[in-house]
Amino acid sequence: MLFLKTLIIVVQLLSALGIIGLVLLQHGKGADMGAAFGSGASGSLFGATGSANFLSRTTAVLAAIFFATTLTLTYLGSYKSKPSAGLLGAASAPVASAVVAASAPTASAPAAAAAPSSNAVPK
Repeated sequence: MLFLKTLIIVVQLLSALGIIGLVLLQHGKGADMGAAFGSGASGSLFGATGSANFLSRTTAVLAAIFFATTLTLTYLGSYKSKPSAGLLGAASAPVASAVVAASAPTASAPAAAAAPSSNAVPK
């Protein structure tokens, strides 16, 4: 179980870093950041509009992976295993009732508390 959690955390971390990188690479609506560094859109590998579609789709896929790993880690983190019956198959309910019965006050305890003490100092 620990190996599975570690693997999911690594996938989540890689997808988060990929999302950050791809969002920073995408073109903004107002200013064309690609032109600021001297690259033309027509000479790019994906064509004039191909890079925007590729980056958008890749970002969406990485966001879906990040979302799925987050939900999986939440489910695995909240999973509580049920206690087993033990080697002898005895349930824990009789033990709990014995503890409650042992801690309950007996009839002689209030009588002992009400009896006057012989160590009382006379006035």
